[in-house]
Amino acid sequence: MSDNPQVKDILEHIKVRERELVGQAEQFRARIEELTRQLGEIDAESENLRITRKTLLALSLPSPTADPERPDIPDHPAYQQILTALADAARPMRARDLCQALDLPILPKNTEGIRSKLKRLVSRGILIEPESGLFARPGA
Repeated sequence: MSDNPQVKDILEHIKVRERELVGQAEQFRARIEELTRQLGEIDAESENLRITRKTLLALSLPSPTADPERPDIPDHPAYQQILTALADAARPMRARDLCQALDLPILPKNTEGIRSKLKRLVSRGILIEPESGLFARPGA
């Protein structure tokens, strides 16, 4: 080597700079490895999603089950009042109980009128008659 102090300083500077560059290169390689690993995970997940989408599109979906047809409720407002009173009571009721719930006088004509409407609702499948003279909403 040269005994020249300037050359020694330059060589020392080169040696230090080489170490710095080697250290930076190692850091970059480590970052590249980490980014490569992360990229592999993202690619794998993306592939899984692609396969899932393809599988779902290939499946034949069952036709949506049609909601059971709701029976037609007669247009007269008394029917809606009866259904509301039964829903509010949340228990089976007799024609007389419904007259009271609807604030109707307990007279034979009112009781028979309500009973007739209840029977019509039973015949249309809107109400059930779990026992004779006792009316309820299905599932109540």
